[in-house]
Amino acid sequence: QVELVGSGGGLVQAGGSLRLSCAASGRTIGSYAMGWFRQAPGKEREFVASISWTGGNTFYADSVKGRFTISRDNTKNTVYLQMNNLKPEDTAVYYCAALNRRLAGRYEYEYDYWGQGTQVTVSS
Repeated sequence: QVELVGSGGGLVQAGGSLRLSCAASGRTIGSYAMGWFRQAPGKEREFVASISWTGGNTFYADSVKGRFTISRDNTKNTVYLQMNNLKPEDTAVYYCAALNRRLAGRYEYEYDYWGQGTQVTVSS
């Protein structure tokens, strides 16, 4: 069992930056691909970014490409999402997730474990 705890969310003005963290416990995530998803009010949860087990491959949604960066530190059992040039449309609850395989995935159904979510609010 993998437990994931997301943190780092908050309120920021448009154009600002935040870094989300996802700390894992219960099992090392060194052999897990990891991902970030988000859910805005009234909308379905959507893919944001994912990273393979070594960090060698990353994938991004078109809406965040060039602004967000996913990374991982397996020695700390933690995954990060650096978010720059934030826009009001990035406002959502952000969820980290772990996939019990080495290749990154883009779909919710692929992921085995989910964090509790952290709120990001971007004001205009």
